[in-house]
Amino acid sequence: MTRIAFLGLGAIGAPMARHLAAPPFSLTVWNRTATRARSFAAEAGNETRAADSPAAAAREAAVVITCLPTSAEVESLLDGPQGLLSAMARGSTLVDCTSGDPATSRRIAARLAERGVDFMDAPVSGGTSGAERGTLTVMCGGDRAVFDRIRPVIDTFGEKLILCGPVGAGHALKSVNNALLAIHLWSAGEGLAALAKAGVSPAIALDVINASSGRSNSSENLIPHRVLTRAFPRTFRLALLDKDVGIAAGVAREQRVPAPLLQLTAELMRLAHNELGEEADHAEMIRVIERWANVEIR
Repeated sequence: MTRIAFLGLGAIGAPMARHLAAPPFSLTVWNRTATRARSFAAEAGNETRAADSPAAAAREAAVVITCLPTSAEVESLLDGPQGLLSAMARGSTLVDCTSGDPATSRRIAARLAERGVDFMDAPVSGGTSGAERGTLTVMCGGDRAVFDRIRPVIDTFGEKLILCGPVGAGHALKSVNNALLAIHLWSAGEGLAALAKAGVSPAIALDVINASSGRSNSSENLIPHRVLTRAFPRTFRLALLDKDVGIAAGVAREQRVPAPLLQLTAELMRLAHNELGEEADHAEMIRVIERWANVEIR
């Protein structure tokens, strides 16, 4: 069986890893909170093992998958006696499903290449529900040969697998995708706040918008199910969206592309993140607009 190591069992990582806890794969997991890794292994069965270090998880693994909050945290796993560089075998592959930044990915790839280890950035989109169903979109950056080799592994949790370009391309595309999410959600919130103060019911406004050219996932799904209901379920932290939009703004600057809307959105996400705190869901950014406008969208 193909040995797989999965590092990072958070809200997205854990359901992704569950798809690999079955033949033809032999799965070893690691998490910074060791008790979570042990609990996962016990529940997953199929001889899934919990490792006490990144090196122990990666040793003898053909593919090591990381799914952490930031690229900096992935990079921090490389060094030291318990790090990945001490354990990954020549010919193995590190697949980074973190929503990371392209520059760090390229740096990680270069260090791994010195050891004969391949790298592919492979951030995912589809949320926790997509991870549970195995229907994620996986945006990959790297060589075609590496993509073809790891495809049977990422195919277990992904439905749409796209090779986007060289190393870093997947992370660049994921950041821009999430920046568009932030733009759509914030702009819809501003528009609905203005309409509510003008006497238009947000529900009626959305009914019209969603039958017209202004519709988006934010207007069709996020706002009706999270904002109008005041439910605000915590499925994707605003803190992570703030990070992703900042990466997208950085990509634009690196490529010398004038992007005033991306830069402004990055500032707005930082402001909302600071105001609402680390645990707020991304849809809760609407609360900031409501406070500014002194109106509730419901």
